[in-house]
Amino acid sequence: MRGATPGCLAESINDTLYRQLEGDESVVLIGQDIGRLGGVFRVTKGLQERFGRSRVRDAVLAESSIVGQAIGMAMAGLKPICEIQFEGFIYPAMNQIVTQAARLTTRWNDQLVLNLVIRVPVGGGIRAVEHHSESNEAYFAHTPGLHVAFPSCPSDAAAMLHYSCGLGSPVIFYEPKRLYWKRNRQHREPAESGSALGARTVRRGSDITVVGYGALLEEVLAAANQLAGTVDVEVVDLRWIAPMDTDAVLASVARTGRLLVVHEAVGFVGVGAEIVATVAERGWHLLKAPMRRLAPARRIYPPADHETDYLIGLSDIVETIEEMCA
Repeated sequence: MRGATPGCLAESINDTLYRQLEGDESVVLIGQDIGRLGGVFRVTKGLQERFGRSRVRDAVLAESSIVGQAIGMAMAGLKPICEIQFEGFIYPAMNQIVTQAARLTTRWNDQLVLNLVIRVPVGGGIRAVEHHSESNEAYFAHTPGLHVAFPSCPSDAAAMLHYSCGLGSPVIFYEPKRLYWKRNRQHREPAESGSALGARTVRRGSDITVVGYGALLEEVLAAANQLAGTVDVEVVDLRWIAPMDTDAVLASVARTGRLLVVHEAVGFVGVGAEIVATVAERGWHLLKAPMRRLAPARRIYPPADHETDYLIGLSDIVETIEEMCA
């Protein structure tokens, strides 16, 4: 029901898109099957029916075309929000994103406002086929000129998407697929007021800092709750991969003296490596023990029957925390 509190990520994003379309006639949605079908995950369901085909546009099966059109729309003063069906399909649009969208504002001496959001369903855990379960956020975090959002709950998704739509520079907005219709979530401490781009401490603790983001943050919080009474775990939700709020991580490490970074993407040259390197450079004197990363090995995402052997799970997180705090 429109106006009710969204119960899951998909409803939150749908509601936010509805509000953007309703409140600003320059907002346009574009993507494969986002109109009549409502998208593969039905996140845009009902939007074309309400706002028409000119504002909720079904695109051809070509990601380079979708993003290329969206860049042109943004340069013309519109505020396009385009959807890539799965994260593994974004690669045909890498040229448009990395060599064009990311550079256009500086190419125009910062006189060009480029309101562009690229929504990307991301991650595994849904028993999908090849190219449907990847986590490729590090590619875009490495690219200057791009913001990379990675919410882990419906309320954050709404606030971060609203912010992204008016930022004036391109945003890769990742949406964890296994959270789309998940309604039961781990408890989080109330959000403190802070920067729209800031990380957030969602559980206070004193023994170890665990940093995560996206769908895997649910397992991190579950692990922290399971260890309560034995290990006091502080959990930091990164929220934005780029820019990255490493100050919040350092502040947490100053309280706990230990750091574990957990993510679903491959560990090699990943987000965890950047966080650990930053703390090594700026906060080594705060540490009581060596830092750790917990992430999949550098290998291709496996077929559905073997994805549980690839993904980081609750038991992996619990075991690693216990080892680090022994």
